[in-house]
Amino acid sequence: MATSSLDELSQQVIAACIEVHRELGPGLLESAYEACLAKELLLRGMPFRRQVPVPLVYKGEPVEAGFRVDLLIDDRLILELKADHGNVNLARAQLLTYLKLMDLHLGLVVNFNHLRLVDGLTRVVLDLPEAP
Repeated sequence: MATSSLDELSQQVIAACIEVHRELGPGLLESAYEACLAKELLLRGMPFRRQVPVPLVYKGEPVEAGFRVDLLIDDRLILELKADHGNVNLARAQLLTYLKLMDLHLGLVVNFNHLRLVDGLTRVVLDLPEAP
């Protein structure tokens, strides 16, 4: 896959998510959407990794806490999948923390449990402080 901007990458990922949602519809488990989305990303030639550990360092010491992002696309975009009626603010806060811990800038929360997937999409951008 050619190098693309984060905006282009997120548009490509959203298109892949929409395709999975068109095929499956709402109502399945998150794991089913993750597996099918992985297949869709492969078909589109998009590099990704599944269940990527989130590094956690507390007071200079690494801590194993078991946090994982569902999909890391092109080592630049975190994709957190949901399949419930959960709190979007909580999912957004979780994703913001993952972005910070992984030193990344863009992520998407995709909740497949909506009749229209667009209603389940949340784009999360971590603004980094300006260098002095």
